[in-house]
Amino acid sequence: MHDTPDTFTFRPIAFVRSPYARRIDAPHQPTVVAGTEAGSAADAIIEFVADFPEAALQDLAGFERIWVLFAFDRSEGWKALVKPPRGGPRRGVLATRSPHRPNAIGLSAVELVAVEERCLRVCGVDLLDGTPILDIKPYVPYADAFPASCAGWIDAVDAAQGRQSAPGPRRPRRFSPVFNRNVDQRETGSE
Repeated sequence: MHDTPDTFTFRPIAFVRSPYARRIDAPHQPTVVAGTEAGSAADAIIEFVADFPEAALQDLAGFERIWVLFAFDRSEGWKALVKPPRGGPRRGVLATRSPHRPNAIGLSAVELVAVEERCLRVCGVDLLDGTPILDIKPYVPYADAFPASCAGWIDAVDAAQGRQSAPGPRRPRRFSPVFNRNVDQRETGSE
């Protein structure tokens, strides 16, 4: 059919330093932050690996949002049918945003706060501390936003439970002490 390899190899270009140490700590989506310790979108840092050329960051400043493609490096396998956290019946994994996917690749749109030397300051992440970043692309509103699009079974859940409803946390989510220490050190220059 196609002359493509059976496998692909990716190498991280960066790693996230976020306040979330465990899956239970992170919001299900970047914009759904009810129940987190701060109750608001979390700040994070994307730190590029040592051999990644800094020139690749050129011209990124000025974009309000970026797409972050990452590896679900702590995901353990996947199933064809999954139970979404919002409830209801099992759904086909490709019709959900489950982290347990056939290829453990994720995508998040986050706010780009600042482009700094060898790192990006971002806000509104749902990524665990240490998550490997595979690629970054600018969010371009005219090409990336389709607000009138139908959202399949999610539209029915929204009609029944309220638009953009999300499950409440089982317990308050907390920030990682390692993240807080790393951010404090970066801000004071005492690494």
